[in-house]
Amino acid sequence: MLTRGQFQRLKELKEKKHREALGLFVVEGEKVVSELLAAGLVFSEIYATAAWGGKRTEMITEEEMARASHFPTPSSVLAVGEIQRKTLGAGELNKGLTLALDGVQDPGNVGTILRIADWFALDRVLLSPTCADLYSQKVINASMGSFARVRSIAVNLPEALGEAEVPILGCDLEGDSVHSLAGLNAAVIVIGSEGRGISGEVKAVLSKRITIARLGGAESLNAAVAAGIVCDNLRRKSS
Repeated sequence: MLTRGQFQRLKELKEKKHREALGLFVVEGEKVVSELLAAGLVFSEIYATAAWGGKRTEMITEEEMARASHFPTPSSVLAVGEIQRKTLGAGELNKGLTLALDGVQDPGNVGTILRIADWFALDRVLLSPTCADLYSQKVINASMGSFARVRSIAVNLPEALGEAEVPILGCDLEGDSVHSLAGLNAAVIVIGSEGRGISGEVKAVLSKRITIARLGGAESLNAAVAAGIVCDNLRRKSS
């Protein structure tokens, strides 16, 4: 049985300020919890009803789950994990391929970009402070388990990129075609905000601006779609 304090804490974890204060995050849903467990993520707490067929640490009733749930339709399992902030090592950006997100605020886009980084075996993803919170449920759910596999690091982006000695490629409508790039085994690909693009501070440290040729009439591409196309081009040419 959940105590009043446990109910309150689980509800508070819906908000970023409480996640940061408590150093905890919550994730809910049979599929996502199963994926994260399979990916090796260790949860400090797992609450589940009798309908959950997987690992559990504490059995609760459906009524308790409905009270604790962050969703209109509760699932059979809710898990709590400890936030673990990673740091960028000296010279780390000079090895392998990096996706850098500059103000990507849509949680679905951030989660999908983590899946893309996982699919193409990128070495890391950097997130500026203005990105959607890495530990929000929407980001974790959209990542489909990649949240646990991809090395994701929150950084001061202009400062971090200023130390890089590899090409820094910024996705920009005014850039050169991504198809004109040679294969690169080490580089940083910057994806900007959905509405404003790459910030001025980050533009100042770019080596090159790249774009995806527009053949139709669409105004722009979704940030995650653009990331996928660029990663595919770089991986095909460097293989």
